[in-house]
Amino acid sequence: MVGKAPTPTMAIIDTQSVKTTETGGPERGYDGGKHVKGRKRHLLVDTLGLVLLVLVHSAACSDRQGAKIVLTEAAHRVPTLKKVLADGTYRGTLVDWVKQQCSFVLEIRLRPDERPGFVPIPQRWKIERTLGWLNRYRVLSKDYEYAPESSAAWVLVTSTRIMLSRLRRALAEP
Repeated sequence: MVGKAPTPTMAIIDTQSVKTTETGGPERGYDGGKHVKGRKRHLLVDTLGLVLLVLVHSAACSDRQGAKIVLTEAAHRVPTLKKVLADGTYRGTLVDWVKQQCSFVLEIRLRPDERPGFVPIPQRWKIERTLGWLNRYRVLSKDYEYAPESSAAWVLVTSTRIMLSRLRRALAEP
């Protein structure tokens, strides 16, 4: 992409709960907020919507606990990060924890209260778009894998396919 640095300075984090099959393995749980029995996928994407990191674990684990793992890993793997955007799920003590533990800041972007329904929030909509792209693939519509590591690998394989498809289209344009 023209005008973009090779490594990102800003990223976006979000969580998706997905159902598992009955043989979903040991890392299954219940997400009471979304009423889903299965696993959670924590994704960190850049401003182009490309997946930087993915973590899959039991849905019983809170979003903030998973975010600590992802953001700690991001501080090591993506040293150029200066800011990570998140929704209101991540506000509170996590913002201070990130400030102390990581080399970047966690910025919370909230939906305006006066506008009901879906409101696209600047930059944050990009992770929702990525989740939508990933959910188009049957292998990710539900978590069929026994091990969470296999599930995370499928997210990376699928995101690689999406990235290559975007690159092919960009190269085909005159």
